[in-house]
Parts: sequence; C-alpha cells; structure tokens
Amino acid sequence: MKKIAILASGSGTNAESIIKYFKNHKSIKVELILSNKPDAFVLERAKKHHIQSATFTKKELYESENVKNLLFDKQIDLIVLAGFLLLVPPHIVQAFPNKIINIHPALLPEYGGKGMYGKRVHQKILENNEPVTGITIHYVNEYYDDGDIIHQAKCPVYPNDTADTLAERVHQIEHIEYPRIIEQLLLA
Repeated sequence: MKKIAILASGSGTNAESIIKYFKNHKSIKVELILSNKPDAFVLERAKKHHIQSATFTKKELYESENVKNLLFDKQIDLIVLAGFLLLVPPHIVQAFPNKIINIHPALLPEYGGKGMYGKRVHQKILENNEPVTGITIHYVNEYYDDGDIIHQAKCPVYPNDTADTLAERVHQIEHIEYPRIIEQLLLA
C-alpha cells in the first residue's frame, strides 16, 4: 500500500478531494494529515475521515527532526502539499527527493514565488488581463514554486471574472487533476 501524507495550512478542500479519491483505492491511501495551524479546518476533515493528524510549529518544522521523523515512521511514499503556505525546509526536501509535490493556482513560472497564493494570484492575473490561467503541479525544492513541473491544466479567464469566480473555476480543476496526477506518480 502506497501512503500519502498531506501538508495543509487552511480549510483543506484539496485535501478532502484527495481523501475522497483514494478512500477505497486498492493500493493508495492517505495515511497522515499535518498542519502548521492547530485551528486549520483540514484537521476537522482528517477527523471526519478517520485519518491520523498532527500539528507542528514553524520552529519545529525548521529546527527539529520531528516532522521528518514522523514521515519516515509512517513510511510515507509521497508528501502532498495542499494549501501549505510554509517553505519546506531543506532537510525534509533532501530526505524525500522527488517525493514532495505541490499544486499552484496559476501556470508557473508566471505568478509564483513567495507571497503568491490564493486570491493574490487570481487578482494579479485579472490585473494583467491574462486570457488564460490554470494550475501547475510541480515537485518541491528549497524555493517557492520552483521545482520541476509535472503537469499543467488551463482554463479561460472571462472579462467579467472576479478573483472569487476565477478562484472557483481554478479550484474545480485542482480537485479533478491533483488526485489523478498523485495516482499516476504513485503507480508509475
């Protein structure tokens, strides 16, 4: 059985779509959900689906081996970032080479980097009158949104879009594409 750990900082809608996709899968399961925010709603989603969860502080993530050791102890095959806003520290990236992936709500390398997440990305796309946006699934390295691209999917930007309507359309693509690509990676 291949095991996924999801790292999330917020409500966990992507995490939930991944959990549901793999709920009855023969060879892949979501083993663990980790968050840097003890009040993140993703932890409620974990509880609802009977998935073990844990929280950690920023200091623990960067200055201790606790998170890395937990991932090793659980024999995690793939670490999936789903709305996780902290930079993964080098000691974890190096311990899991090409085993950490992230999803970004734009077509990288455009609209990526530190501080570019959520509505900020969509607002910038609208300000620049981009005709198309989408998602990027990429490997994680020591920099924000810089790892090798695994997959991209596009969607149109309409003249009457707001950051909210664009975010909703991009989320729909994320919820379809992210679990599918995770499955491909784990079964390859």
